[in-house]
Amino acid sequence: MGDEYKGWPENPLHADLDNVLERIEEEIDVLDGQRLFITGGTGFVGAWLLEVIVWCKERRGKGPSAEVLTRTPEQFTARLPHLAAGVVLSQGDILKEVKPAATPDFIFHAATPASATLNELNPRLMFDTIVVGMGNVLEMADAASKPRMLFTSSGAVYGRQPPELNHVSEDFLGAPDPLLSTNAYHEGKRAAELLGSIANGQGIADMVTARLFAFVGPYLPIDTHFAIGNFIRDALSGGPIIVGGDGTPVRSYQYATDMMVWLLTLLVRGEPGRAYNVGSEKEIDIATLAEVVATEAGGNAVKIHGTPVPGKPAERYVPDCSRAKNELSLKNHVDLEEAIRRTAQWHRAV
Repeated sequence: MGDEYKGWPENPLHADLDNVLERIEEEIDVLDGQRLFITGGTGFVGAWLLEVIVWCKERRGKGPSAEVLTRTPEQFTARLPHLAAGVVLSQGDILKEVKPAATPDFIFHAATPASATLNELNPRLMFDTIVVGMGNVLEMADAASKPRMLFTSSGAVYGRQPPELNHVSEDFLGAPDPLLSTNAYHEGKRAAELLGSIANGQGIADMVTARLFAFVGPYLPIDTHFAIGNFIRDALSGGPIIVGGDGTPVRSYQYATDMMVWLLTLLVRGEPGRAYNVGSEKEIDIATLAEVVATEAGGNAVKIHGTPVPGKPAERYVPDCSRAKNELSLKNHVDLEEAIRRTAQWHRAV
C-alpha cells in the first residue's frame, strides 16, 4: 500500500508513524497477535494509538488486533475512515457494562472527556465518567485472564505544583483541593488510580499508570482549552496569537510520537502498580510559547491580554520524568520547535 491510507490519498503522518515503529519494535513483537481493547479511541491519545496500530499492520503485517469502544461507531467511521477500516468498533458506553467482542489480552484505558467546559458545568458527570468508567473496565478485566492494562491518568493528580518545585515527580504527595467542584477531573483520576491499585492487589489485572502532562501534535484540538492548540490556530489564520492570561504560567510539551513510544512501552514493560510521568521536562512560559508558535507556524504578532502581578510566583505544570528515563530508557526525540512545525503542517494538510 506504500504511503497511502484507506480513506486518505496520502498519509500526512507516515514519517512520524515510521519513526514510532522503529523505536518500539520489541513492544510490537510482544503485542503481535494479541487482543487489545481500547477505550477513548476517538480522542487525541486514542487516535494516535490507532494510527500506530493500523500503520503497523500496513507496513509490517503484524501487531495486535484492536477493538475500540465507542458510543457512535457511525460517527467514528465518518470522521476517521482509514482507522475504522483497520479495527473492530464496539458500540457501548463507558458508564455502562463493558462487553468486549473478544476477551482482551491487553487493555488501553483512555476514556476521559478532555473538556474543561464539561468539568466546569457538569463536574459530577466528569467524575463519574472517570471513576464509574474505571470500575466498568475493571469488571471486564476481572472476567478475562488478568490482562495487562495501561490507565492514562494525569499530572492533575498532584494538585497545584508548589512554585519552588521546578519538576514534580511521582513521589510528590500533593493533592487537589476536594472542596472545589472544578477539581472533579483531578479527583476522578486519583480515585480511578486507587481502584486500579485495589484491582492489582486482588489479582484482577496488572495495571500500569501513566500520568500524562501536556502535549502537542496532530489531532490535538485547536479550538478548546489547550493553549498551544489555540496558538497554532491563531497562527494558521494569520494571527495575531492571543494570550488570554498574563503569559507567566510554565508548561512543557511532549510531541505525539514520543508520547506514543512512551505509552506503548509502559503498556508492555511498565511495572504494574507503579505510576510514570509522561511528558517533557523542558519548561517554557506561555508568553514565550506564543512567540515560538509565531516563529514556527507563521503568526504575525503576539498579544498578551493580562498583566503579570509583581512578586507573584508563576503557576507551574512540569513533570520530572526520571523514573521513565531511568527504569525504561525512555527519552524524547522531537524538540518543541519541530513539534510545532509538524503540527501546523498537518493541520494545513488535512
